Order: sequence, then structure tokens, then C-alpha cells
Amino acid sequence: ETDTASESSYSFGRIKKSPSSLTNLSSSSGMASLSSVSGSLMSIYSADFGNVDVKGNIQFAIDYVEQLNELHIFICQCKDLAVADVKRQRSDPYVKTYLLPEKYKLGKRKTSVKKKTFNPVYNEILRYKIEKGLLKNQSLNISVWHNDTFGRNSFLGEVELDLGTWDWNDKSNKQINWFPLKPRGSIRLNQMFCFISTGKKSLPTGEVHIWVKECHNLPLLRGDRLNSFIKCTILPDTSRKSRQKTRTVAKTTNPVFNHTMVYDGFRPEDLKEACVELTVWDHNKLANHFLGGLRIGLGTGKSYGTTVDWMDSTSDETALWEKMMNSPNTWVEDTLPLRML
Repeated sequence: ETDTASESSYSFGRIKKSPSSLTNLSSSSGMASLSSVSGSLMSIYSADFGNVDVKGNIQFAIDYVEQLNELHIFICQCKDLAVADVKRQRSDPYVKTYLLPEKYKLGKRKTSVKKKTFNPVYNEILRYKIEKGLLKNQSLNISVWHNDTFGRNSFLGEVELDLGTWDWNDKSNKQINWFPLKPRGSIRLNQMFCFISTGKKSLPTGEVHIWVKECHNLPLLRGDRLNSFIKCTILPDTSRKSRQKTRTVAKTTNPVFNHTMVYDGFRPEDLKEACVELTVWDHNKLANHFLGGLRIGLGTGKSYGTTVDWMDSTSDETALWEKMMNSPNTWVEDTLPLRML
């Protein structure tokens, strides 16, 4: 199976001293020792998705300019955006676009930032140099963000268009239209750290249990069908053998999984260095499309002394991990918003 966000992964080389006790055991994957610190599938999707209730609309138009071999996205304005900075009752919004699934590495485009407004006016054109025939395999993601000079930018909503079904000859498709901004969806899950009984001579170790219950309001990337599944990796182990996944649940944006994943070989100190990455995918015969994900850990920015970009948990994700660490042998539960782009 091809995962269409995997080309956005980054590698940070190997750790000099790998904590070999941290291993993964499942019925399908066998043992895999921790060998490297590397980036993950969500390297380019990091930001703060959990603090703002999405609302409002965005006005834009798209067109393909044959003479230039360019896709043009005319971003006009937004209205009634959510409040990102509650203390100061303000938002400093800008608009960002991606062509997914990043196969052609065209990257992001973004508008200027408009300060202190919930109704920003841009009137800017964002351009992609791309052959028209390649657009049939692309989706256009347009998202709105609050620019935080001293912290993480906050997600204010998004629109996704399937360019494979877009009629470029329809004049009405070239007109400026309003689109409602949508949130990213969420996952409900339980976690537990269990100590395993060992002999007196060996150091105590335990298991991390991740019970993925269900997802809510997953985004539709194509038509009205969604066949979703969830992958789990405990970073910094990115080996293929360490990955576990749920079954695929068909034809619903609110799938129920009730699937438990177990990772063993954890010393208590390993919990401070590791991070559970859950990624949600839309299953397709040709390629699986990335819908969003979570990184549940302490969010310290480092793992075993090495600076890593994936140790970037939000406050809600960190709170769940800390609650698990402080309540061994007890299930802890939360519903966390997906992060994307």
C-alpha cells in the first residue's frame, strides 16, 4: 500500500546509544528494536489544531491558465472567522494552500497576514506551475490560519477540492464563490501503561496500550465515500515492523474501530522520550490519502538528547500522556482533534 504523505518524511540520522529495551510486540509484526530517530509522516503537518472552534467562510476562485501552464487560486476574502487569541480577542489570519498528495513536491503557497480582523480581504493570486494533466490526481487544500508571532499558528478551518472531478470548461467554476470552512475531525481513544511482573534481578518494564475507539467528522477528500483506517507508530522507532493498524471501516465519516494496540519493553524513563503517533488514512486502491493525526507525548522537542521535530505534542495531547504516566494500570480517555497541514 502506498501512503501519499510518506514522501514528506525527514531523516535525522541515528542515535549513538539506542535504548534497545524499547521494543514493539504485536501478533503481526514481531519484535523491532529502536534504532533511529527520524522524522515522521506528520513532519509537514504540525501546528495547533485544538484550541479554536472553526467557523466562518472563505471566498475564492480557481482557474487553469493554459498559456502559462499554471494553476491560479484567487483568494478574495474571509468572513466571520473564529477568535484565535481569546485573551486579546483577535485573529491575525492568513490563507495557505497545498496540492495534495504532495507527489510533485510543489509545496505550500500562502497569502499575506491581515492583523486584528475576523473579515480579512486579500485579493491575492497563488500560483502553481504544473501540467494540467497532473491535476486529475490532485486535491487542492485551502486552509485559514491565525499567525502567532511568539507561538504556534492556530488552525481556523479549511476547504478541500477534488481536482480530479473538476470541470475546467464550466465557466461557473471560474467564478468567485463562498465556501464554508470546515474542521479536521477528532479521535476518541483510551491509553494505559501497565507494569509487567519481572524477577528481582531485572529492571521493571511495562506495556503501553492504545485503545482506538472511534473518529468523528472525518473530512471527505473525494465524493461522498470515506474508507478509513488508523496507523500507529511509537516514535522514535519508525521501522516498518513497528507499525500497527486498525481494520478499514467503509463508507462513513464517523468510523468505530474499537481496536487495541500494545507496545511492550517500556521502562518508565522511556515514556519521557517516546511519542505515540496515530495517523488517519482514507483507503484507496491506488493510494492511501492522509487525513490527519495525533502525536501524544511530552512535547519537549527532544528524544534521548536528540532534537526532533516530531516531539511537538499540543497541550491536550501532552495532558493525556502525562495522565497515563501518572496513573499506571488505569485507562485514561480523551477526544483529541486531528492535526493536518
